[in-house]
Amino acid sequence: MKKLVLGIFTAFAISCSSTDQNTQNMNAPIAKKVPFEITTHGDTRIDNYYWLRDMDRKDPEIIAHLEAENNYTKQELAHTENLQSQLFDELKGRIKQTDESVPYLYDGYFYYTRFEEGKEYPIYCRKLGSLSAVEEIMLEVNQMAEGFSYYQVASTSISTNNQLLAFSEDTLSRRIYTVRFKDLRTGEYLEDAIEGTAGSIVWANDNKTLFYVRKEDVTLRSHKIYKHVLGTDPSTDEEVYHEKDATFNVGIGKSKSKKWLFIHSSSTVSDEYQILKADEPYGKWKLIEPRQRDLEYGVLHYKNHFYITTNLNAKNFRIMKVSEDNPALENWEEVIAHREEVLIEDVDVFSDFLVITEKENAQSNIRVIRWDESEDYRIPFDEEAFQVHTTTNVEFNTEKLRFGYQSMTTPSSAFEYDMTTKRFELLKQQEVLGDFDKANYKAERIWATARDGVKVPMSIVYRKGTKLDANTPLLLYGYGSYGHTIDPYFSPSRLSLLDRGFVFAIAHIRGSQMMGREWYEDGKMLNKKNTFYDFIDCAKHLISLNYTSAEHLYAMGGSAGGLLMGAIINLEPNLWNGIIAAVPFVDVVTTMLDETIPLTTGEFDEWGNPKDEAYYHYIKSYSPYDNVEAKDYPHILVTTGLHDSQVQYWEPAKWVALLREKKTDTNRLLMLTNMEFGHSGASGRFEVYKEIALEYAFLLDLEGIKQ
Repeated sequence: MKKLVLGIFTAFAISCSSTDQNTQNMNAPIAKKVPFEITTHGDTRIDNYYWLRDMDRKDPEIIAHLEAENNYTKQELAHTENLQSQLFDELKGRIKQTDESVPYLYDGYFYYTRFEEGKEYPIYCRKLGSLSAVEEIMLEVNQMAEGFSYYQVASTSISTNNQLLAFSEDTLSRRIYTVRFKDLRTGEYLEDAIEGTAGSIVWANDNKTLFYVRKEDVTLRSHKIYKHVLGTDPSTDEEVYHEKDATFNVGIGKSKSKKWLFIHSSSTVSDEYQILKADEPYGKWKLIEPRQRDLEYGVLHYKNHFYITTNLNAKNFRIMKVSEDNPALENWEEVIAHREEVLIEDVDVFSDFLVITEKENAQSNIRVIRWDESEDYRIPFDEEAFQVHTTTNVEFNTEKLRFGYQSMTTPSSAFEYDMTTKRFELLKQQEVLGDFDKANYKAERIWATARDGVKVPMSIVYRKGTKLDANTPLLLYGYGSYGHTIDPYFSPSRLSLLDRGFVFAIAHIRGSQMMGREWYEDGKMLNKKNTFYDFIDCAKHLISLNYTSAEHLYAMGGSAGGLLMGAIINLEPNLWNGIIAAVPFVDVVTTMLDETIPLTTGEFDEWGNPKDEAYYHYIKSYSPYDNVEAKDYPHILVTTGLHDSQVQYWEPAKWVALLREKKTDTNRLLMLTNMEFGHSGASGRFEVYKEIALEYAFLLDLEGIKQ
């Protein structure tokens, strides 16, 4: 059992006026050491910066410390203010301000969102029957956001009769949502308001009953499903389901057929679904298959069957079907068999077609299969590496499939594909304003050999004519956790680096699913260090191929990718000239020992539970905060948000304070805390570019690029 001994402490931050930058950056804010003893499995750690932890985010001395760090960052980057302003105008200038999403038809209405010039937020609209019909504005988010420093509409749901809109809003950036309602016939907002929800909202088919998810107050775990009837007091809402297992979260959904409601309980390694007919909101929920450890499954409905995507005896998943009357596992029948080399990523169903998004050899593809088995083919694409995924396909009775496509050089594109004639129609491509021409850029896919012999893919892009040698600046990006895969994608913002001579690369390291499910499992739990080693070995491979050198190599990652950044600079501090760690998860041991912190209990199967001695010592061996040493580190920029619900602000704050204490170099160590936002940053459409401009200015300044 762990023992926590909290000493008497005083929060203290100063900003020294000395211009003599010694080896510990004493002209930066310095936190006074205070002892906090943590003993686990007989191992005692002393945390001198635990005092920075404040769940309420109101301690004036901590706020002063964060603001002092912000002031120091502003001071250190003051000479780049003109460059930041230039970059912001450049980034914003590439975005088409008056813009509109591709409309989709649903229950007789065409739905879309649009943006107006100079405004930060979307406008949710629809038209009845035809795109030439009169526009109906459902939500004018620019007006709704007035008076808030942060505002987000997280989800929307239309009642079955198309007359009522339910939506969830967040005004703090903590991912805690209030559900509100609007009568689309009158334009009036209803008095019903449900606070403290997870954001997910689903209507029953009676047009008056709505199901939603509540979060625990402290951990923010989604743990209860409630039922609300319009016009009633939300405090009297019926609790439908309580997920008592702290390692599971719970969600609510509705089938594409509109026949079934789903309650989905999920952990990292297990799923459980309950079903209820959407016409019978007061009926009894029925299990499909009870949870079993290491049994994952997802559910779609079509005609009289559920289609189950599952890892049952199938590491990369297979597809089964089962009668909706007897959906237990013992009745599941195979539709698509497991293949060792192909990961099933997504599935959709149509009247005549089954559509599967697959990943093979580090590349996603869309496979189309006729139910009568007369055709089975992949949609062809020309580029070597790209990102493709199905999008909004809400109708069964259609031969048209909508999907999104992009690559490192091709802007985000919306296609409609006729699955019978095999003809493509480009509905919309992201318009990049200015002189962008994709022909000016080159994308590559290369493979690095990791230290254990595994081949790791990388996606690379640069402007044609860029000289590739030891003096070329290169930014290497990585994530590598939760099975989340970062496919090669297009970024208009990235052009500002490419046009100034940077190469940009994504290392598709283990911990993602880039090479299938085993790729993920080889980068989690007691295999987590593979993630860090892969990234380092990718960097060394780029240097060996003369794309760059350690003097001009930079790395960037956010959240769990920030953990990656912390680990690689502990392991190989001299391999990088600079890093950017965004909202970094760096205090892994302390966080995973504290089950009051959001996400902790649900992630024991990602990192391991340090209450188990083997996991404790393994996590401690790579946790960035626990492995800071007295040595030289590269230039570092750390960003965080005061209201972050995913990675608490005090993790990067403690990490930076300890680095200031320990590091022996004179390189920059900067931290920027957004005092108004959380994990995802600003909510406005253009505000986010201010932080990107600062990050780019940090990199360009280190390269001596002034404009």
